[in-house]
Amino acid sequence: MKHILLAGLFLMFSAVSVEEVDYGISRVARMEEDLALGESVYRENCVACHGEKGDGKGPQAYRLRTKPRDFTKGIYKFRSTPSGSLPLDKDVYRTITQGVRGTSMLAQLQLSEQSRWAVLQYVKTLSKRFTEEKPGQAVLFPPVPSPNAQLVAFGRSLYEEAGCAQCHGPSGKGNGPSAKDLKDDWGDPILPPDLTLKPFKSGSSQEDLYRTISTGLNGTPMPSYGDALTPKERWALVSYIFSIAIKEKPRGMMGLVGEEVEGMQIDMRAAMAGMMGGRGMMGRGGRMKDGNMRDMMKDMMGR
Repeated sequence: MKHILLAGLFLMFSAVSVEEVDYGISRVARMEEDLALGESVYRENCVACHGEKGDGKGPQAYRLRTKPRDFTKGIYKFRSTPSGSLPLDKDVYRTITQGVRGTSMLAQLQLSEQSRWAVLQYVKTLSKRFTEEKPGQAVLFPPVPSPNAQLVAFGRSLYEEAGCAQCHGPSGKGNGPSAKDLKDDWGDPILPPDLTLKPFKSGSSQEDLYRTISTGLNGTPMPSYGDALTPKERWALVSYIFSIAIKEKPRGMMGLVGEEVEGMQIDMRAAMAGMMGGRGMMGRGGRMKDGNMRDMMKDMMGR
């Protein structure tokens, strides 16, 4: 029996070609290289806000109203997956690429595609959720319906019936009766957005808003309406919100919106730290060591 078992094992392993073994080894090597690159990109571009441990407590986090994401919890707002689920890789890549409008999280287009994919893989290592769970199935996107007055009117009635006004206010200005008491899962105060002002955090397209309504925003009071509303009803709600989003948020330096100005300043500091190897006048995470140079940079950037 022992000889038969050994012979079976020999036949099983002999069926694996040298090419397959080499492919497996090279794949592991590529993964290790990607993680090494991702860690390097993270330390040069993300530590200032998200912190060395990924807990959202970087040296610049204190100055931000919208707090940086705590990656250690594995809780992501902007996803195409159901409420409570982990995001897909493409969801995290989308956020890195396009940023989160109105916050310090700018579009990281200075990074190559390879670097963006690598850093998202590294970020996933900061939470054990990614080793214990798998993301849910992505939300399906039916075709965008043609805008019409009837659909907008239907969406307006749903806005009231679904309780949107409780937080976002009867006119969508973010001043609902519950707005002042809202907090996120970390206990930080969080304000519902003014839906009359563009751009929205999740993106500028109707599909972006449909995704947010369908999945909710994990870690915030914004629930998912994926089960409560049919796809047609969700599109009607999107149509209504887009009909009242007729103004642009005030723009500052370089056309930036809200805390994007702070994000630009933080990114500039991080870039300088990277050019100087994080030494000399710059500390880790883009914090300046030299007081005179720090004051000069504030003057240059209007602070």
